[in-house]
Amino acid sequence: MNRVSALWPFPPEPLILADDEVHVWRASLSLPPSRLRSLWHTLSQDEQIRAARFYAQKDRDRYTVARGLLMTILGLYLKTRPEQIGLCYGPFGKPALCPPEQGEAPLRFNLSKSHGLALFAFTRGRELGVDLERIRPQPADGRIAERFFSPQEVAALRTLPKKTQAEAFFNCWTRKEAYIKAKGAGLSLPLDQFEVSLIPGKPAALLSAKWDPQEATRWSLRALTPAPDYVAALAVEGRLWRLRCWRWPESPPGEAGAGA
Repeated sequence: MNRVSALWPFPPEPLILADDEVHVWRASLSLPPSRLRSLWHTLSQDEQIRAARFYAQKDRDRYTVARGLLMTILGLYLKTRPEQIGLCYGPFGKPALCPPEQGEAPLRFNLSKSHGLALFAFTRGRELGVDLERIRPQPADGRIAERFFSPQEVAALRTLPKKTQAEAFFNCWTRKEAYIKAKGAGLSLPLDQFEVSLIPGKPAALLSAKWDPQEATRWSLRALTPAPDYVAALAVEGRLWRLRCWRWPESPPGEAGAGA
């Protein structure tokens, strides 16, 4: 078993999401055609129409897998068939159950995908956001950082050796995206109005927010390593919670390749 597999084991049965837990699932978006067809039928008519709008077959398939796996995993937590689950979206696109789950700790969730990999995050009674990116050298040239990051973040990025700047850039980007997704604010919340940690190897953290000196105390950030050459971040409301990471099997139990 490699290091990523050890950190992202298959989930237990029965699957239980306690009120003080956050679950993050890792999944490949490249699945056999038979599983792709099965996931297609979990999508609502609106999502099937969205999928059909993608020009490239690869993009259509990845959208189908990402949305289909979201509905499938939601079905596991809700103990219901995926096609019976309704979703609605906030003003900036954040998905939620519709109608909302009843109870003191309703289910919350978020997802992110990048270059054939997806992350799905779930918790109860608190807001959360997740973001995933594959590390690439191009955005580290400075222009994007200077446009979107705070002056303090740009300065911290410039102090690092060139060989670590790409990772630091994506640390900063994913942590900012995870936070604004948790807030449900989209880019209506300017990225340069709050500061996050970014130095590789240092803990992820929301350091400050210009509009409220107490904002950083209300949120937790966690760095995730779902695969080599990828970085990801999880933003969760509050601090008293435990993280558990799972991976979705690329083949159903009993088929060749399951658990590989």
